[in-house]
Amino acid sequence: MIIQERPVRPVLGVFWMVVTGLLFVGVTALVKYLGPGIPAPEAAFLRYAIGLVFLIPLIRPILATQLSRRQWSLFTLRGLSHSIGVALWFYAMARIPIADVTAMNYLAPIYVTLGAALFLGEKLATRRVIAVIIALLGALIILRPGFREIGPGHLAMLGAAVVFGASYLLAKLLTDETNAAIVVGMLSIWVTVGLAPMAFAVWVPPSLEALGILTLVALLATTGHYTMTLAFAAAPVTVTQPVTFLQLVWAVALGALFFDEGVDIWVVIGGLVILGSVTFITWREAVLKRRPITPPATATKV
Repeated sequence: MIIQERPVRPVLGVFWMVVTGLLFVGVTALVKYLGPGIPAPEAAFLRYAIGLVFLIPLIRPILATQLSRRQWSLFTLRGLSHSIGVALWFYAMARIPIADVTAMNYLAPIYVTLGAALFLGEKLATRRVIAVIIALLGALIILRPGFREIGPGHLAMLGAAVVFGASYLLAKLLTDETNAAIVVGMLSIWVTVGLAPMAFAVWVPPSLEALGILTLVALLATTGHYTMTLAFAAAPVTVTQPVTFLQLVWAVALGALFFDEGVDIWVVIGGLVILGSVTFITWREAVLKRRPITPPATATKV
């Protein structure tokens, strides 16, 4: 029996990644527009609670899945850690420029690389170490401590990138043992559960406008994750990864045109440095034909 390999369609892969980037930029724009009027944990909880509607087709497969105690523990740990990351992301999004959030989110794959070396036994070759150091220098270019004010939003985004990296590592472990759709569905369920106590502790009655915005956020985010899978199915990550830089371009334009945010060239340069480092690591994994650990920059999105 001859197994035919799936055809590589780079143009289609790039197209779907461009669509993915536009959808995720739409998510950031809507959350930015929502602002700090609703506490970050509550806004994040409502986004995921509303998003559960899109998981209705997965209810039966999830209930039919026989999970071990260890898998339940990993799902719980991932859900709780991702909950913290999402709350931090919403907090940062309401307080710092969109371009800063987008650029600093590129750090998550770097943290995944470090975590894979520390906890999964991945070898950190010299080239990878250099790439990680360069990415961290990119973060310093963005933050420029001593030359600009580093607010709570920047610190929250640094923390969010770390937690999203941990969440992705747990996802890698779980996708080796169970269906990917189950991993996605369980994440949404556990994040909703994990955010609930944080949300209720700071609850304020949301307006109909806020509920409408968060519903649209859930729809765009869910669609973005789906189009991202279409991009990965059509072309290798080494082809689609550089396209994620367009998200930073759109974020800068969006912030300048609609939110009166100045264009900070250092944020763009720092984001390029980080993304270049992530792309290099991804390319090396492809050249060495090793099982990829470093995720694409869009894979850790909310």
